Amino acid sequence: MVQQLTLSELNEQIKGALLDAFPGAVWVVAEVSELKENRSGHCYLELIEKAGSDIVARSRATIWSYSYRMLKPYFETTTGQLFTQGIKVLVQATVEFHPAYGMSLNIKDIDPTYTVGDMALQRKEIIERLQKEGVFEMNKELDLPMVPQKIAVISSATAAGYQDFMNQLESNEYGFVFYTKLFEAYMQGAEAVPSIIQALERIFQYEDFFDAVVIIRGGGATADLSSFDSYDLAINITQFPLPVITGIGHEKDDTIIDLVAHTRLKTPTAVAEFLLNGMERFYSHLLEIENGVVNYTRDVLDTQKSRLERMVESLSYSVSAFIQQKQRGITKAGNQLQRNVSTYSYKKQDELGKVKHRIDSELSVWFVETKNHINRQRRVLKRVAGEAILKKKGELQHVQDLLISETQKQLFKEHERIKLNENTVRLLNPENVLKRGFTLTLKEGKIIKSVNDLQAGEELTTRFADGQVQSKITKKSKNGN
Repeated sequence: MVQQLTLSELNEQIKGALLDAFPGAVWVVAEVSELKENRSGHCYLELIEKAGSDIVARSRATIWSYSYRMLKPYFETTTGQLFTQGIKVLVQATVEFHPAYGMSLNIKDIDPTYTVGDMALQRKEIIERLQKEGVFEMNKELDLPMVPQKIAVISSATAAGYQDFMNQLESNEYGFVFYTKLFEAYMQGAEAVPSIIQALERIFQYEDFFDAVVIIRGGGATADLSSFDSYDLAINITQFPLPVITGIGHEKDDTIIDLVAHTRLKTPTAVAEFLLNGMERFYSHLLEIENGVVNYTRDVLDTQKSRLERMVESLSYSVSAFIQQKQRGITKAGNQLQRNVSTYSYKKQDELGKVKHRIDSELSVWFVETKNHINRQRRVLKRVAGEAILKKKGELQHVQDLLISETQKQLFKEHERIKLNENTVRLLNPENVLKRGFTLTLKEGKIIKSVNDLQAGEELTTRFADGQVQSKITKKSKNGN
């Protein structure tokens, strides 16, 4: 007859077999897939083993409170890693089997050095994978605008680092104005990676509006940085179409997202100073351009003025020389004529006496004609000189008009460009935003961004462009309710 066993009898035999097979504690390598702490301080885990993406083994495990109080802080201070799900561990455990609850492992000790080595190996593998895929430097290759003013910020709204970042930007001594939009995300814990990726996806919808993305968090424990060594987060940053600037707030170590980001800075304050320094450099560059335009214009005007003065001087000299030359020619011709007449009169004195009356008459006519001819020549000379002077004056006036026109065009272009920049800066001024009909709602001096921050009965201040009013909440509702 076949032997029959009850389930409890079978489980008792299994328990005995396990005790015989594993009389003492054994060291087990596994990955923590689930971890729960109850009120009494006990820790309940689910351990798994993977082959690729497939789970090939699974077991429950327990760390009783008296062991957990020592093992958890020892592990976290040694590894700099939170004792949480998703990590690989080497644990010493006894194999236990309860007839009602089945098999489980009772963890007695943890070797943190194994996890440290596994974390370093995973980090190295992620970096090598990103390099092999050719995306490691992709975000660094993007062009960061000379003046990034529209900034998408990924952070926790309540983080001290975010507050430091905003205070640094808003209280700058130059009065520079930045447009910042906060895309809230968890910055530590299991939710950090998917939360930051979701924030990047929301920013991507406004890719054409923003100049850059800033990921910041305040200082904290080294263990909190493990989220920033994620392959999924790193691959999203490397292929993001906007430059990513990080200020994780940790002085000692570079996380993987620090390595793949366009610009890595130590703290949120350092990120704000980086943006302000860029704005200051651009402002100085504008001043240099303005001074250069003014100096160039002055140089051009001085050069053209000197050129005109030289042209006037040269023209005056040429006209005077021309007139003097013509005058000398006329004088020489007159002198020569007078000598010829005297010689002729002397030689022909006898003949002249005979024909004195005829010669007197002809000579009178000749003198009149000669005088008229000289007058005509003088008038022609005067007209030619006048025409030459008018022509030179016309050319000089044309050059002067051309110079004035080109200078005015250049000054107008620079004036319009500076005016355009001034209008752009003025439009982004919060006071002008209020003048366009927008308002700011404040509670206790702080800007309210969500109805969740308000309760009925609380007093509010509503700020307009021309003043403010006080009001009290009598009722609140959310969109859709």
